[in-house]
Amino acid sequence: MNAATAHEQTFTQWLNDHGAILRQLSRVHAPEPVDAEELYQEMMVQLWRSVPRFAEQAQASTWIYRVCLNTGLTWQRTTRRREARVVPQAESVEAAPSDEQDPADRQERGDLMAALMQAVRSLPPGQRSLIVLALDGLSYREIAEITGMTENNVGVALTRARQNLTEKMKGISHEL
Repeated sequence: MNAATAHEQTFTQWLNDHGAILRQLSRVHAPEPVDAEELYQEMMVQLWRSVPRFAEQAQASTWIYRVCLNTGLTWQRTTRRREARVVPQAESVEAAPSDEQDPADRQERGDLMAALMQAVRSLPPGQRSLIVLALDGLSYREIAEITGMTENNVGVALTRARQNLTEKMKGISHEL
């Protein structure tokens, strides 16, 4: 098997096994669906470029998180300049899948999910990344591997991020 074929097979396998990571991180870093799709494409490009540098010293999912988080943070920094020149659009509401039959319950759940996503997006980039990784159920050790922090620093920083998120979410349930 030649190098090009191995590269393509690795990339395809990563997308099949971990494609949801790219979707989730693109939605976290880009509130508008069009922007999220653009960021998703950029994450795929960066992931493709990163395949040769993957030394298999970490799990593939750890590598993918690292590449996509860095891509999202870089994209967000460059977006600030674009946003200064563009008229903001209305906040998009992300529909949350729901088993409830009552439309009022679905609406309330959707509103709560939209408020949570807005609060997560308003966190500083480092805290936002930690919250997303924690919400994905990663351990402190896995988060440390992805971010390059120590496990203890992950714990401290994640506690601060959760406190910040809790503060931003205060009163949200009363507004709904």
